Amino acid sequence: MVYDKILFLRLSAVGDVIRALPAAKALKAQRPFSSITWIVEESSKALLESQPEINDVILFPRKKWTDGMRSARGVWKTIGEMRRFISDLRQKKFDVVLDFHGTLKSGLISFFSGSPKRIGFDRKSSKEGNFIFSNIKVNLPEERISRFKKNFALLKGMGLEVEAFNSELYIPTKDKEYVDSFFKSLSSPLKRPMIAIHPGTSLKTFYKRWMADRYGQLADRLVHELKATVIFTWGPGEFEWVEGIRKKMKNPSILSPRTESLTELGEVLRRCDLYLGGDTGPMHIASMTKTPVVVIYGPTDPIVNEPLGVHKKVRKEVGCSPCRNRSCKDLTCLRSITVDDVIKATKEILYITP
Repeated sequence: MVYDKILFLRLSAVGDVIRALPAAKALKAQRPFSSITWIVEESSKALLESQPEINDVILFPRKKWTDGMRSARGVWKTIGEMRRFISDLRQKKFDVVLDFHGTLKSGLISFFSGSPKRIGFDRKSSKEGNFIFSNIKVNLPEERISRFKKNFALLKGMGLEVEAFNSELYIPTKDKEYVDSFFKSLSSPLKRPMIAIHPGTSLKTFYKRWMADRYGQLADRLVHELKATVIFTWGPGEFEWVEGIRKKMKNPSILSPRTESLTELGEVLRRCDLYLGGDTGPMHIASMTKTPVVVIYGPTDPIVNEPLGVHKKVRKEVGCSPCRNRSCKDLTCLRSITVDDVIKATKEILYITP
């Protein structure tokens, strides 16, 4: 049986939405006449709207509703908006819901959608009682697997077997033209290899950042030893931090243009020969542009958070990672990683003999 109208639930965060996107592309490849609607929060809405496999994007206004529940007047207004949201959702009459998010709020959206087929993960692979709201439950293997593979596995609920998929981020023409104009504006030709370094993380995950001084030393050595062009990419709230790294370097580097969308950033990374950085959303974007990736792993799980495509993992076994201790002051997992470690992985992935 072919399902025509499909609802995807992966509300946030950016990196997690990116890792669910290949599942949508794989589904559309096998069921090209299906219509995919995706409910998502504001931060990833524009990215999904730019992808041709996604037919419609519905905004889940989490922040607006959270703020609205803080006052007596706002509570009733917010409840009214929630009721209209559910009513509008039910009128779309989805044939199937795929709940990649696996929490209470996504489970409730799945249930109230009125869809007769609600596919989610089993009890051990979901949170907050989410499994209660699914009438088709997908079991995952006992061993740890990447989020990409986990999302592919959910498609089994529709009878689709996807072990891997050659998924590539679609980048609109306007974004390519914007990035092209930036590179054309540079005063001198760029030397190869061109290596993107993204040293930042979201402010909520500051504990995943490798040390700024080491990024600077790394960039200097890439320029000196590999004759590389180093381009630093950055996101919201990271400009001053990245500029601080560049100012302490001995060699020249390039600062990427301000990117207003994730697909603009993707186009910058697509033009590079290598991406270097931590476990972040931009790392997964790079992997979906077919750019090889060197990932510096600190407290996060290198299997669960593995990128697509060609990559090298730089990580040290220190006994306390992976963990989710956001207030950790020691950061032994990151401090134990040296510039030499990252240089070695870089040379291996670029097939350069030390």
